[in-house]
Amino acid sequence: MTAYSTNIAKKEQIKEMFNKISRKYDITNSILSLGIHHYWRKKCVEVLKPYHPKNILDLATGTADLAIALSKLTPKKIIAADYAEKMLELANQKINRNKLNYLIEVKKEDGENLSFENSVFDAVTISFGIRNFENYAKGISEMYRVLKPNGILLILEFTYPKNIMNKKIYQLYFQFILPIVACISTGNKRAYDYLPSSVSTFPQYENFCNLIQAQGFSYCQYIPLTGGIATMYIARK
Repeated sequence: MTAYSTNIAKKEQIKEMFNKISRKYDITNSILSLGIHHYWRKKCVEVLKPYHPKNILDLATGTADLAIALSKLTPKKIIAADYAEKMLELANQKINRNKLNYLIEVKKEDGENLSFENSVFDAVTISFGIRNFENYAKGISEMYRVLKPNGILLILEFTYPKNIMNKKIYQLYFQFILPIVACISTGNKRAYDYLPSSVSTFPQYENFCNLIQAQGFSYCQYIPLTGGIATMYIARK
């Protein structure tokens, strides 16, 4: 059973859900990931560094943590885009606190219908947001469209470990512990009940690489992180 109604577009319900938990989003992520999300973002920056991207689009930016981390690459411009207005308000505040408003522009965007022209970005990133798309293929196709030739797509997403024992432990954590802790932290159990179901139905590893390449990308590889509880996908246009 999904956590959203079939009578309302998934993207609208996801937006409403994230708007409701926006104020507690950062602290809840830190608690639930035991701080490991900082390491994951660092790995994203390391992977992109050899490509020296000058114009970067960070989709589903949330409170702009990845966009801020990407500033270490010294690009010319970063667009931090999200569909949830409340998340973007917090992103703007965080960008200003870090004195990066000269570099990072916050913009409301529907990831499946981007407003940008063709071939404008050297890199497109999205961390823990692609599984919330209503149509994965359409979103990836849009990312392909706005990337320059030879541009890099980097997607970071939750996965289930391939190791059977690790997978069982992770499933227990996801299904029973995480929703309780999240409910205490945010007061919104529904938002984190949705997380396990969204991960379990999302194509993973080779299947997701196949989906990416089906949208035109000539190359795709995946790199499991922290035993496979998250995976980084790197593709080239």
